[in-house]
Amino acid sequence: MIRKNTEYPLQPPRERGTGRAFVFALAMHALLGFFLYHGIQWQNSTPEGAEAELWTEVPDSAIPRVAPPPPAPVAPAPPVPDEQADIALQEKKRKQQEAARQAQLAEQQRQQKLQAQQEAEAKRQQQLAEQAAQLAAQKAAAAKQKQQQQQAEKLKQQQLAEQQKQQLKEQQEEQKQAEAEAQKKADAQKAAKAKAQAEAAAQAKKVDAERRARLAQMQGMAGPPGSTGNGLGKSGTGSGSGGNAASPGYADKVRRVVRPNISWGGETEGLETVIAVRCSPTGTLLSATIAHSSGNSAWDDAALRAVQRSDPMPQDIDGKTPPNFRITLRPAG
Repeated sequence: MIRKNTEYPLQPPRERGTGRAFVFALAMHALLGFFLYHGIQWQNSTPEGAEAELWTEVPDSAIPRVAPPPPAPVAPAPPVPDEQADIALQEKKRKQQEAARQAQLAEQQRQQKLQAQQEAEAKRQQQLAEQAAQLAAQKAAAAKQKQQQQQAEKLKQQQLAEQQKQQLKEQQEEQKQAEAEAQKKADAQKAAKAKAQAEAAAQAKKVDAERRARLAQMQGMAGPPGSTGNGLGKSGTGSGSGGNAASPGYADKVRRVVRPNISWGGETEGLETVIAVRCSPTGTLLSATIAHSSGNSAWDDAALRAVQRSDPMPQDIDGKTPPNFRITLRPAG
């Protein structure tokens, strides 16, 4: 039975029973030496001769007896010839040599068989090592491929994130640019509106100045104020007039048109705004400007919007709207 060496798998395994075989071979050599020694000692010893004792009876002189015949001489044992002993010794040596040669041959065969087994085991271990190396290489290649795939996936995710980030940045820039353009457009519109309002205010001032000049001229032609009852008196939220004569009920008509358009939720005490109005004969509002401010810009704007929303102005009893008149507005208290 062959015991495998687990500590060194590539070394040939040690065979069990080697010690017993060594002891047995030593015993055989000792026995062979003993036989050789005694065989040589027996060959060198000198054979001893045979000894014999003869006993004879004392003759009786009174009774004559017949003498027995002499005993036949004992022939000594023939010596073993030296040639036969040499032959036997040589035969014995030959047998011993043959036995030693057979034992040596058997030992050689056993050693060859053991070496073949060891070589086979070493080859098997080498094959196992190669298979293990191939398996490890395959595992390493698979792990490397998996790592490369993970790195590629990670790089792809990073690129996708970068693209999304770039798209978001571009969208934000586009949104900012759009907001900037919208703001710029709004600023331009606001500037244009402010410019238009300034031009309208300048035009209104110019028209108002012309109206005042004509009114002053007409009043000078008509005589002192109050002599003929020209103009409309003030009313609580209503209107007055200057310029061409208006019927006494025209102020109520203006009040009924303007009052629903007033939108005001602030304070009411002490606010009074005078709006100068210029209209066409059909009542179309040509211009409306603040002739006298109340000191509260919010109320002034509300009063001006109410007049502008009242376009067209009502016509008088003659079917025409006075061309110029003023409306005095106070919030309802």
